[in-house]
Amino acid sequence: MGKRLRKARSMCCCVSPRSSFLTSHSIFSWYEEDTWIQIAKFLDGRSLVMLALTCKWFSRIMMEDCVWKYACLRDLDIPDPGKVSFKWIKLYTSAFDGSHSYMFRQQERHIDWARIGAFQFDSNAGLLSDSLMAPLRIPKQETVEKMLQQNCCCALNNIKPGIWIADLQLVRCAVCDLCSCDGTMQTLDARHIELFLSDGYLNGSWDYDTLGTRDISKSADVASGGIFDIKHLNDHSASDILDLKSWVGKRNDWQPKTLTTLHAVAVNTNLQDNEGLKITYEAMKAGKDGQVVSIRISHQLL
Repeated sequence: MGKRLRKARSMCCCVSPRSSFLTSHSIFSWYEEDTWIQIAKFLDGRSLVMLALTCKWFSRIMMEDCVWKYACLRDLDIPDPGKVSFKWIKLYTSAFDGSHSYMFRQQERHIDWARIGAFQFDSNAGLLSDSLMAPLRIPKQETVEKMLQQNCCCALNNIKPGIWIADLQLVRCAVCDLCSCDGTMQTLDARHIELFLSDGYLNGSWDYDTLGTRDISKSADVASGGIFDIKHLNDHSASDILDLKSWVGKRNDWQPKTLTTLHAVAVNTNLQDNEGLKITYEAMKAGKDGQVVSIRISHQLL
């Protein structure tokens, strides 16, 4: 008896396994939150906002606080400071929207500015200095004026810990007629990252107080200033700044040079022939007995 013929199978088109999977698993979605949160870590603030505007789902994901926290710490190149008082998207915006302190007040004196960078206060004590020569020591005098006159620096307590942002400001000097004054003043301007979001600052009730001044009554070679976290005064964060050859300009380079480290910031500008220099130290407190939230070291040619 002959073999039974096998029935031929009809030809049919191929079915994609992926299509079958998508059909049989209707809950699958390209919108995986964890995946997009990881992708968001590679986007800058502008790109995050543009993606959030595409649909409600992306808007919700891109507004996650962890997304903006990562972006803020990444772009400021600073470690996590721990607890903060505002949403990270607000902190990011106040740090990167082009705002600076002279936009809020004294706009008529302002000429130009540049972002230096960010650093961190771990403690609530700082050393402010207009000399970047090693070694740095904490002065023991009882008043700021005596500290400045004898040591070219002063200690400042009750500083608000956390992330601080530093800018270099170029402003008209304060003692001349603003309409005709050609004089300029260089200011190292540092502030706590939350300052521009604080009601006391926005309504003008917080203002700068002069800590002290120091006059150099002969021609000064440089205008320099530094802010250091006293807790880290012996760390690399301070020694890197005191290694002037690694970052300051050559003698005939008149462009300001700046440097930030993890716990300090500094500026150095070579000066042409002059008749002297006045250095002013200022600080802003969060209310009468509040913590210090902003610091300025200004240099004005005499």
